[in-house]
Amino acid sequence: MFDAKVRPLIDPPLNRIGSMLAGMGISANMLTFSGLALGLVGAVAIAFGQVWLGLALIITNRLLDGLDGAVARVRGPTALGGYFDIVADFAFYVSIPLGFGIMAAENTLPALVLVASFVLTGVSFLAFAVIAAERGKVTEEHGKKSFFYSTGLAEGGETIAVFIAMCLFPAWFSMIAYAYAGLCVLTVFQRSAMAAALFNK
Repeated sequence: MFDAKVRPLIDPPLNRIGSMLAGMGISANMLTFSGLALGLVGAVAIAFGQVWLGLALIITNRLLDGLDGAVARVRGPTALGGYFDIVADFAFYVSIPLGFGIMAAENTLPALVLVASFVLTGVSFLAFAVIAAERGKVTEEHGKKSFFYSTGLAEGGETIAVFIAMCLFPAWFSMIAYAYAGLCVLTVFQRSAMAAALFNK
């Protein structure tokens, strides 16, 4: 929802660092996999009750996710890089609720509901991208991507804000998880309405 609005603010510094990293021979895929590894370790830390360590690794994961895109813009985005990026993103997204679900039994059901809503959102996102590509649709609202990046109420920025809130207020995990799951479901309906308007021709 607000990803496109903050991009003009965060892209310039990320692009400067990305240019430096690319010049050092660091590839976008190296950053993608490093970020994924740290994000998954963060989920494990949360599962063991180390929520503050989990929060630090969540933030580091997102920084590397931004930098892999910056490096890709320098070297040129690739289809394989786009594939790795989206798989790494969703693997990270589902790992954090899983970590909270393991940490405390009362978190298990809301974590399951949230992961299920992520699956629905991801399916709608990828299905939209596939059909948009078949029809030659392009957008750079979220920057230059290797696939069509459709907007929605629940996007990366909102998801990270929710993860940070969960780490800051772990006792409120259930309430936050159910509320955000509802927003994810609304995103699926929103994206479906967009698809009906764009593809029903």
